[in-house]
Amino acid sequence: MPIQTPDIIQIKDADNVAVAVHDLEAGTAIAPDLKTRQTIPQAHKIALKDIPAGGEIIRYGVVLGYAKDPIPAGSWINEHMLTLPASPSLDDMPWGTHIVPKEELPVPPRTTWMGYRNKTGPAGTRNLLGIVTTVQCAAGVVKVAVERIRRELLPKYPNVDGVVAVTHPYGCGVAINAPLAHIPIRAVTNVIRHPNFGGEVMVVGLGCEKLTYDRILPPEDITPENVLTLQDWAGHDAMMNALLDMADRKLRKLNERRREELPLSELLIGMQCGGSDAFSGITANPSAGYAADMLVRGGATVMFSEVTEVRDGVQMLAARCVNESVRDRLAAEMKWYDDYLEAGGVDRDANPTPGNKKGGLANIVEKAMGSIAKSGTSPIVEVLSPAEKPTQHGLIYAATPASDIVCGPSQVASGIGLQVFMTGRGTPYGLDICPVIKVCSRNEMKEHWFDMIDISAGDVAVGKATIADVGTEIFNMILDVASGVKQPYSDQYGFHNDMCIFNPAPIT
Repeated sequence: MPIQTPDIIQIKDADNVAVAVHDLEAGTAIAPDLKTRQTIPQAHKIALKDIPAGGEIIRYGVVLGYAKDPIPAGSWINEHMLTLPASPSLDDMPWGTHIVPKEELPVPPRTTWMGYRNKTGPAGTRNLLGIVTTVQCAAGVVKVAVERIRRELLPKYPNVDGVVAVTHPYGCGVAINAPLAHIPIRAVTNVIRHPNFGGEVMVVGLGCEKLTYDRILPPEDITPENVLTLQDWAGHDAMMNALLDMADRKLRKLNERRREELPLSELLIGMQCGGSDAFSGITANPSAGYAADMLVRGGATVMFSEVTEVRDGVQMLAARCVNESVRDRLAAEMKWYDDYLEAGGVDRDANPTPGNKKGGLANIVEKAMGSIAKSGTSPIVEVLSPAEKPTQHGLIYAATPASDIVCGPSQVASGIGLQVFMTGRGTPYGLDICPVIKVCSRNEMKEHWFDMIDISAGDVAVGKATIADVGTEIFNMILDVASGVKQPYSDQYGFHNDMCIFNPAPIT
């Protein structure tokens, strides 16, 4: 059995390292005939046996890297002491070798929620007026208009939850016909039709940008009811009145929407992690994965992402792909990103941040092993490119950058109605289009940000709760927040990040 004591946690029997549950002084006895050789910071790794130079350093049963120098048992192992292993091959990965039958997934305690049904696609978790810009040049005007809409119009429409200005750094000064321009264009196109906007289209352009209406809307939607061009209006007052008049018409329709009891099959959830530490893969992410399995068992769709944070475990994901074409799509997305990073002169290990390393993560391999845990154990039924909409129900891998403020908008463009965000170091990140539930990996983080973190998974590390306990808590909060019964802290404070859409195409 792996070791778990009040001082250390070993994940797999094969691991030759353990993680410190809290700061350990030099000379602390952590196992029979084993003491720490120096002070070990919380969440950092301790050698459980002597590791020779060039020897494997193993956690999660996976080789994280190779020792640069001999490491005596009881020593602190940090990011400076490992060399990175080669990336797993993407060629001919076995698929479907680890498919967990649906009936073996954990049973959800409830299978319905209260949402806003849409004509097509997933239901909404909120009832919002979304005003989408075609270009950053229109952002300032739209933001001012939104403040006026909130003050002057929203009080008349009590059934509308709010107004969101969807501004972004795209639209002009870009190579609009470049091969990769379809990625940001797809993101803008799909955000316009987000489930939380109830089918009401309100798009604001400047008038001279490259991202013209016909690139993001079908011809039948390019009407005075749906689009407004700022350069068509003479002066500030006319421009503002036009925006408020259009918004008023949209709000009148949105005010007719009501929540209704819906099956989980109409719920689309995103899983993401950021500011991770070495506990993320022990507590928060596995607990979120348990909730994800419950959701899938109940018929919901769950999306997880972050290419560099699955790349080193890609063979594990391939084993969960339901067919060869899903496996091939997974490999193709990984290959595209490998080439993208190479063209930029970096590799996947450019991912970990100083905070990740301070939290005990030595390199991208270790980070990836913890990150994958948030996907649970369900079969992967579909793989998507950035900002694509799903066509299947179940667990979906959506290939996006790992950057929190790019991954989140990518998942939003894919249609998530709510996101669960795991963190070890802490982040005030949030989204205004859909609610974000924060789950931390350590109780110390919850105690520090007691009124900013929604759920702590830290009790798993100290043996006071199981992954199933915290996973069920996360599941119940997902449904409560999606149903409008609870509001996560990020929404209570209005902590909402900018819409940073992924644009790998050239900027001119």
